[in-house]
Amino acid sequence: MTENTRTVYVEGRIELRLKELNQLFDSFDPAPFHEKDLDQDAEEFIVSWAREYPTDTPLTFILHLPENQRASNPEETVSNAIRNYFTYRVSLARLELKRLLQQGRTSLLVGLAFLAACMGAREILKSFTEQQGWMVVFEEGLLIIGWVAMWKPLEILLYDWWPVRRRVRTYENLAKMKVEVRYATGAVKP
Repeated sequence: MTENTRTVYVEGRIELRLKELNQLFDSFDPAPFHEKDLDQDAEEFIVSWAREYPTDTPLTFILHLPENQRASNPEETVSNAIRNYFTYRVSLARLELKRLLQQGRTSLLVGLAFLAACMGAREILKSFTEQQGWMVVFEEGLLIIGWVAMWKPLEILLYDWWPVRRRVRTYENLAKMKVEVRYATGAVKP
């Protein structure tokens, strides 16, 4: 890792160069700028850079625009739009996390009930039958299928919520990041 890369990483800077301010926003969204959705490509760019940093790293978004965009005075517009958009994304991600954990708890209850039923059926079979070869396979099959039913609830409750929680923290960090607009006198490269 070069010293320059390390400096950028520590600073938490996300820089985007555009030819005009409208490129930052979704062109199909009729809302005013401060309520508009970000352009999908712009959002992916910003979020992908934010994910490169630890979620507790203070972020700074630097938007580079040509000098001719200064007249529209975009500083406050961009700052409000970024904050509003990522605050909205935080609420959606929190809702997704809440629903995922609810699904995990419900699945766990169903899985435990099914496991108990399989183990109960296994014990009933053991008490009514002799230890014949084919019955042992059936009894063990009940035990295995009961544990397989626990796979999804455990997967959700142990692992699946991590990426969603990380997304919540990333969006929270993006919603509170500092926003700067800088102007270039030359042409902006695509």
